[in-house]
Amino acid sequence: DFGITMPFKPTDFTQVNPHINRVLVTRALRLLDVQKTERVIDWFCGLGNFTLPLATQGREVLGIEGSETLVARSRENYRLNQRLVAEGGKALAPTDFVARNLFDMTPEMLVADGSAEKWLVDPPREGAFALAKALADIEQARIGAEGAAPLPAGAEHWTPPKRIVYVSCNPATLARDAGLLVHLGGYRCTAAGMVNMFPHTAHVESMAVFERD
Repeated sequence: DFGITMPFKPTDFTQVNPHINRVLVTRALRLLDVQKTERVIDWFCGLGNFTLPLATQGREVLGIEGSETLVARSRENYRLNQRLVAEGGKALAPTDFVARNLFDMTPEMLVADGSAEKWLVDPPREGAFALAKALADIEQARIGAEGAAPLPAGAEHWTPPKRIVYVSCNPATLARDAGLLVHLGGYRCTAAGMVNMFPHTAHVESMAVFERD
């Protein structure tokens, strides 16, 4: 759907059901509804499964991943798809990839990554608690909540994303992180659903949309 070629090696993490993965990517991007003027951050980006399709839609994309190896592979995949543009592929927005431990996120790190209108979050089974908490901590500091830490330096010029699409392989950690985003982060959960990527098993991919005014 996005004209993207996604090579991977046997040791790389990739979705095991490629047919349903295409459905997952298409649905997530439709829900995120990225405009040509918008910057997007793809958290837990892996090989660029969502990042590269996002680069066909936005103004600028940042992919952040914990594994240096996967970041190197995502950069290779981005360069490959840039070359394919000459053969009729879709043009890609400027895209950067960064390796960082996303389980140690802080409000200061969040601000340092810059503002983005949209986020795509696709964590492993452990979820994205530190990321959601950093976002919630900034919101609590902004509204002057009792006991909230002070705003990190530069946060006065930083704006939270107006829409987040959270893709999860563990509904329990999605529910936990959704609680932070809704009760402390200033977001509303406007849509949620499941994709049956693993038929005849107890495992599902879940997806939720969070928005703020």
